[in-house]
This record gives sequence, C-alpha cells and structure tokens, in this order.
Amino acid sequence: MIQRPRGTRDFLPDEMERRRHYESLLRETAQLYGFREVATPMFENTELFTTKSGPNIVDEIYSFQDKGGREISLRPELTAPVMRMFVNELSNAPRPLKLFYFGQCFRYERPQSGRYREFFQFGAEIIGAPTAETDAEAIALAEAMIKRLGLKNYVLRVGHIGILREKLSGLGVPQEGMAELLQKLDKKLYDEARSLMEAYDVSSEGINAVFEFTALSGGKDLLSRIEGEAGAYLRELFSILELYGVEAVQLDLGTVRGLDYYTGVVFEVEAPSLGAEKQVCGGGSYTLSELLGGESVFSTGFAIGFDRILLALEKEGANFSPQGLDAYVLATANETRPDSFRIVTMLRKAGLRADVDLMRRKLSKAMKQAAASRARYAVIVGARDLAENAGTVREMSSGEQRRVSLDELVSYLSA
Repeated sequence: MIQRPRGTRDFLPDEMERRRHYESLLRETAQLYGFREVATPMFENTELFTTKSGPNIVDEIYSFQDKGGREISLRPELTAPVMRMFVNELSNAPRPLKLFYFGQCFRYERPQSGRYREFFQFGAEIIGAPTAETDAEAIALAEAMIKRLGLKNYVLRVGHIGILREKLSGLGVPQEGMAELLQKLDKKLYDEARSLMEAYDVSSEGINAVFEFTALSGGKDLLSRIEGEAGAYLRELFSILELYGVEAVQLDLGTVRGLDYYTGVVFEVEAPSLGAEKQVCGGGSYTLSELLGGESVFSTGFAIGFDRILLALEKEGANFSPQGLDAYVLATANETRPDSFRIVTMLRKAGLRADVDLMRRKLSKAMKQAAASRARYAVIVGARDLAENAGTVREMSSGEQRRVSLDELVSYLSA
C-alpha cells in the first residue's frame, strides 16, 4: 500500500470542514480591515529565497532543477513571493497596499508536533509609509484574527529590533555578522551569542548590557526607559494600539525576529498551551523589495502558522461540530425513486444542503445513512404521500414526523 510522504497529512472530510471554517474566519477578519487577497505560485526561482535568507536556506527547503535546468524551489514561506509579486506587478499601485494570503509552504525538516514538511500560512502585508499607524494596523489585525479564531490563552509581545541593531553596531559587531548574532539572541542561545560577540572583541560589560536589554519585558511603564526616536515611535505605537482596543500587549525588547530584513517594530503571539514550540504568529516591519530589484519601500506584516494555531485551539478544548445536511431524501420503493431525485434537486436549487440515497437501500438502512450524514431532517418519499403532493419529514434529533406539502417543503425545512 503506497503511503503519503513523511511530514505530510491527509485531511478527511470532518477535519477539512474544520479547517475551512477557521480559514474563513481569518479571511473575513482580513476583509473587515480592508485587506484584499492575493496568491502566488507554489514554486519560485530558488534565487528569490537565497536573496532573502542567504545560500544556506537551500539546505532547509525543497530545491531542485526543472527539466529546463532552472533552479526551482517549493516556497518555504510567503512573504518573499508576495514582495516579488509587488515588485513585478504592483509597484505603481496606490498605497498603502493591504494584502493577505493563505497557502501551503514546504520545508525539509524533521517532522514533530505542530511542525510538518508541508504546512499552511495565513498572512498579511501592508506596503506604504513608515508610520506608527501602519505598524499598529498590522498588530491590531493579527490580534483580531487570534481572537476571532477563539484562542483564549495567548501572549502578544512587541519589540523594536532597530534599537538592538544600533546597540550591537555601537559595540563593534559588523553588519555581516549581525544576522547570525540576532538569530542566536532570538532563540535565547546566550552562550553561543556570547562566543560570537567575543569574537568581535565586544567587552564583557557590553555583552552583559546586551543580555540585560533583551531581558527587558513588561507593561507600558517600560516605554519611558527607551530613549530617542525609537522610544518616541514605540510610545506612539502603544497609544494607537490602545485606541484600537489592543490592550493585552507586552513590551518585550527580547523579541528579536532573527532575520536580516526586519528593521523596526517586531512582534510575536505565543500560545503557552503548546509548550516549547509556542509561537503561532510573528511579524514586524521590514525592507525587502530593494533586494528583489524594486524601490526601497516600507512594509510591515505577519504570518500565522495555521496548523500550529489549530493545535493550540485543540489543546484549549475548542469544539467544532461539522455542519451536516439540511435534508436527506430517501425513497420507500423503486417506483418513487425518480421523485426523490426531483425533490432533492428542488431543495438544492433553494440553497439547502441536501443529499439523496444513491445505494437503493432499504428504508431502515437509508435512515441510518441520514443519521450518519448529520442531516437535520429526513424527507421520506412514499407513493401514498406523493398521491397527495406531499412527503413525510422526520426531524432526526427528536424522531417526530409530519406530512408536509411539497409546495411548502422548502420553507418548512428552511424555518
């Protein structure tokens, strides 16, 4: 028996309905905030991802040569493809551009709980001006999505990577070493971060000052301790977030986002129920378009790990009940079977979710199938009822039955 590839999943009907339900909540929320959906190819030129993340990314992704000898990769994330699309297609569009997307991504890594080789991301980008309003809009949308999904226990952290970059640069860390060091600080690998800074002749006092800075975390009262333009920007940002109703937010200067293209405000959402791998959303402001051949333009955005946040909802005990059918139509005999097709067609045209017995079952077995389909009603088509232009309708939850005129069947089932 041929098995599915390691790190992938099959989604059966109930799970697929659950996923589509939560996906639709994310789409609706993005549209409420004025975002419009875009889509990019499942595979891109490998150069797109090496330009964004460096040549080592090839070891972590599905990369290959196509039949024309071109270097191609399955997309490991969606920000770079969306920004490539912006440079190619939308650079002259009115701004701000507010875009959202949902799709599959692929990484070649060891599968584990909440982490797969094929996974799904829902994200959003704002391409426009470097204002606190822009960052606030992205953070507010991210939190609104988390709330709309129904996640109760989460932590929203906001930081500013620009401050840390400036501190590290002032201590003598060269630009070419910044990305690796930020990645270590992002993952709280302080011993490795210390070794890197010592290699750049950073003093022990300087190293300890960096560690103390990244440990700063708390409420809005910490804002007064941040000086300069970054401090003023963060104070304005938190003021706007409060007006947006985003109050459960922490200032965390250890929120680093260890990627080269992040430049200013960064943020993360964590779900403590997931344990060590608890991040379900991450983002911030960045500059990426010029690396891809476009103009320098301010962008801010985020991505939600769809699989991981569904796992967090599951751990919190969130219940989802598949919708089921409005009606299951079944015939009592062969001679009434053609009428069952006519009736189910009438129900479907009226917008009701309806199915019909296709297996020529006996009445008792057809009723069991109606129950298995989670139908609210069974419509029993018998010769005696049809003679009076009617059918017998059984409410599946109570077992109560009544004869209903076929002319009133749609309104009866709809009510």
